[in-house]
Amino acid sequence: MGCINKAAPTVWGRICFGGSDIRITGARPRWITRQSKPVSNRKLKDTKARTSMAQYQLPNDFFFGAAMSGPQTEGQWNQGGKLENLWDTWSMQDLGSFYNRVGSYAGNDFMAKYKDDLRIMKDLGLDTYRTSIQWSRLLDADGNLNEEGAAWYHELFRASREAGLEPFVNLYHFDMPTYLFNRGGWESREVVEAYAHYADVAFREFGQEIKYWFTFNEPIVEPEQRYQEGVWFPQLHDFNRARTVQYHISLAHALAVANYRKAYDKGAVRADAKIGMINCFTPVYTKENPSEADLEAVRMTSGINNRWWLDLITRGELPADVLDSLAEGGVKLPFRAGDQEILKQGVVDWLGCNYYHPTRVQAPASKIDQYGLPHFADEYVWPDAVMNKSRGWEIYPKGLYDFGMDCAKNYPDLEWFVSENGIGIMDEYKNRDAEGTIQDDYRVDFVRQHLEWVAKAIAEGAKCRGYHYWAVIDNWSWANAFKNRYGFVEVDLMDGYQRRLKKSAAWLKQVATTHVVD
Repeated sequence: MGCINKAAPTVWGRICFGGSDIRITGARPRWITRQSKPVSNRKLKDTKARTSMAQYQLPNDFFFGAAMSGPQTEGQWNQGGKLENLWDTWSMQDLGSFYNRVGSYAGNDFMAKYKDDLRIMKDLGLDTYRTSIQWSRLLDADGNLNEEGAAWYHELFRASREAGLEPFVNLYHFDMPTYLFNRGGWESREVVEAYAHYADVAFREFGQEIKYWFTFNEPIVEPEQRYQEGVWFPQLHDFNRARTVQYHISLAHALAVANYRKAYDKGAVRADAKIGMINCFTPVYTKENPSEADLEAVRMTSGINNRWWLDLITRGELPADVLDSLAEGGVKLPFRAGDQEILKQGVVDWLGCNYYHPTRVQAPASKIDQYGLPHFADEYVWPDAVMNKSRGWEIYPKGLYDFGMDCAKNYPDLEWFVSENGIGIMDEYKNRDAEGTIQDDYRVDFVRQHLEWVAKAIAEGAKCRGYHYWAVIDNWSWANAFKNRYGFVEVDLMDGYQRRLKKSAAWLKQVATTHVVD
């Protein structure tokens, strides 16, 4: 997880992903009400009040699973030979930046409770889950295998198979080893090469155990959060450096894919394996009657956040119009001879789509922001937006349908799945009933609405193969720590990280086992 909402709310406008310009017409989705006030954390919407109680059937081979990451769950941050990553460093330097002063050290205690967690996921009807290998746990500071770290992941994957769960493995989830950040991080070609080496070690070490690999989770987020928006350590505001980081991550992805192909050809990776990328794709909308400047804002916002990655993983190239506009704006990317050939190797087998909210933009009032950086779009606030007030994110389930239809049109061969989707609620403990169970009908409502649109997209030709919810079991969420709870399963921080099912868990099991959304 990591998607951020830089620009919020519209629908009755235009959307853009892969270069298409799609006019939105027709009636509004039946669950979207005309209201500008936030939705309470107690009740998202009364689903019984919907005008239709139609059931939606998902394909029999559609998979259901959980999404999580190593740094947000594992804990034991300095044990078993694990090195510091940036979250550990920030936690030690400035613990006050983390909600309730809960830093990276604990996760949700997964390393101690993994067998129970795997059983819980299986009992809920899930057949897959996605986690990540931590670079800082798998390798030592010389780039050699850390045997203790490797042993932990071997055990996790063994236990997963025993539990009847297929693990999806991502290689990078915003958790760069600090020693490599100190050598330049993603601004350095040395670190790009170090990542390619790390990926190669992982493919060869676990290649016979893992079927589904992913190079990065949300590669757009780290450039924005660390380098552009100043939210994450080291809290910089530099658009040029952010784009350098974005470009180098693109190269790192392509080099990792190339190493995967080599390992596959040599038989080090199992024959049925696939490799992909996971990114947060937020449909970009603007006003109903947009100006040319509004459409230009859509083009660049979608170009940097969406099309950049879609073109890379399907065509092995970056969108030329975006690169041209960046250059015209004075942004200098660190191109080197041979880079085009590297990028061509970045085509993957399929894609994970993390979706939480749309993006709504309009023409910028100024082409330069308060830091003197290039500025391509301002936020457009749609007065009809339904909001999750705990997170400040718009709830717009149709965005998943729009993404699927855009892929079907502009990337027709691309298979994908919903790799993250979820709703985080603050102070969820207040919804506990007399028996101690959290009453979270709003979570059922949220997921149902998104799955209905997924079912509609599949019926109209979208190649969506599955759904992973973030996060089935409550976990640590970066600087927000445990502020917003996402899980169908509660983690009780006051009782040794004990797991307790929320009311919504029964609904999840029903949908996961029947593939019927109602």
